Amino acid sequence: MKKLSTVFALFILLSLQACSKESPSEATAPPAKWKEGTHYQIISDEVSEEPEVLEFFSFWCPHCFNFEPIVEQIKLKLDKDVTFKKVHVNFMRFTSPEIQDAATKALLIGRSMDREEEINSAIFSYIHLQRQLITGTPELRNIFLAKGVDNGEFDKLETSFQINNLLKQNNQTIETYRQHLSGVPNFIVNGKYQATVAQGMTRDDIADLVVWLSKQS
Repeated sequence: MKKLSTVFALFILLSLQACSKESPSEATAPPAKWKEGTHYQIISDEVSEEPEVLEFFSFWCPHCFNFEPIVEQIKLKLDKDVTFKKVHVNFMRFTSPEIQDAATKALLIGRSMDREEEINSAIFSYIHLQRQLITGTPELRNIFLAKGVDNGEFDKLETSFQINNLLKQNNQTIETYRQHLSGVPNFIVNGKYQATVAQGMTRDDIADLVVWLSKQS
């Protein structure tokens, strides 16, 4: 009787193990949704020391303006240890490099004041919704003034060593990846991957792709 009970228990154990095993199709992990060459390119053999997403963009670029809701999705979905940074380019043909650098300094001033998103939105709106021209620092100063920033405070920051040094860093980042920047918006992730917007991708797809790339090493 005892031997029969032992055999029965062994039968039950083996049955449970068999039930817990996946079929060959289930055991094989599904292929990644994103394919190299279609949804992203590998542009470097090395990965950045810390996970980061760089968005190369221009205030004058209508596509960049339309991408802003996607950028917000990306920021919300990124892990807390991933840095997101906008890099404003100065090689677009909408206006001169000097005026584009002035807009970059405006972005950096907003960043230094912890008001980057607010200021960026105001500059985008000024160009694309209000249809106003930016010919240099005066119009950018007025945008800050409309947001309650004193002209004296703006001028002090605009000419400061801090902002001018950050402008140099911004433009050095552009030069580092210039060969990969045929247009904007452009997302470089972890210094190794470049996101590609393929036909048929939704806004959610684009955001999910960038977030997925941020998890790759």
